[in-house]
Amino acid sequence: MKICSTTDEMRAASRAARHPGKRLGFVPTMGALHPGHLSLVRAARARSDVVAVSIFVNPLQFGPAEDLAKYPRTFERDVEFLESEVVDILFAPTPEEMYPAGAVTYVTVEGLSEKLCGKSRPGHFRGVTTVVAKLFNIVEPDLAFFGQKDAAQTTIIRRMVRDLNLPVEIVVCPIVREPDGLAMSSRNAYLSPRERKSAMVLHRSLTQLRDRFDQGERNAANLIEAGRQVLAQEPAVRVDYLEIVDPATLDPVQELRSTTLVAIAALVGNTRLIDNILMGAHDGAPGF
Repeated sequence: MKICSTTDEMRAASRAARHPGKRLGFVPTMGALHPGHLSLVRAARARSDVVAVSIFVNPLQFGPAEDLAKYPRTFERDVEFLESEVVDILFAPTPEEMYPAGAVTYVTVEGLSEKLCGKSRPGHFRGVTTVVAKLFNIVEPDLAFFGQKDAAQTTIIRRMVRDLNLPVEIVVCPIVREPDGLAMSSRNAYLSPRERKSAMVLHRSLTQLRDRFDQGERNAANLIEAGRQVLAQEPAVRVDYLEIVDPATLDPVQELRSTTLVAIAALVGNTRLIDNILMGAHDGAPGF
């Protein structure tokens, strides 16, 4: 596996790898890799000739009171994981490499970036779209792979790609869960044993909504109330939002008439977790 730390190195490695007409699949990450990330790498391997991964803890997407300093960094272990998955290229830049002194240019997807997580994390999605646009420009992938757990992020990135005519196909892969249903996340490492148990209420609430939907309930307010009743069973879990939205626009819906996104975010102790399901999707579709 070739490890690149500069933009020039990464761009040269990408162009050399793609030169014979090969397709390059790209998995952007912030490191602290877990089986969810590795499932994206395997999806990239299945659909691409060359696989590149980035590890970059992006400061732009963290708010001033958020966990940038303590975000888990496990670079040596991550490299071992990626080598075992036969990744071809790893891009691991420094913040100074990605954001040269005096950089004042940002990418913002207006009208979407303020929804769901964007409400309580102002500037978060601007940080995501800025770094992803830069990564796409540097890596020049044919396909980029993201997890459905970050559903709002994938919607916003797809819109950015469309609006900027970027020549990359966005592939969204299903959520990978722990055996008990908790969505895998690098932030799960922050949870104490008691918090880990409490965190299961997110999945239980989504399961309750899915059950009510399967029983014929289509009113969004009724479904949200059913989910909130489950969440109330864990008073230590502070809910940021539980919303039912159109997955393409992130706008709330009142009646579920087509594939619809149910998204949740909550604080478990000091750890912010997200999860979601797609209602109306066929079995096995991304999200559940």
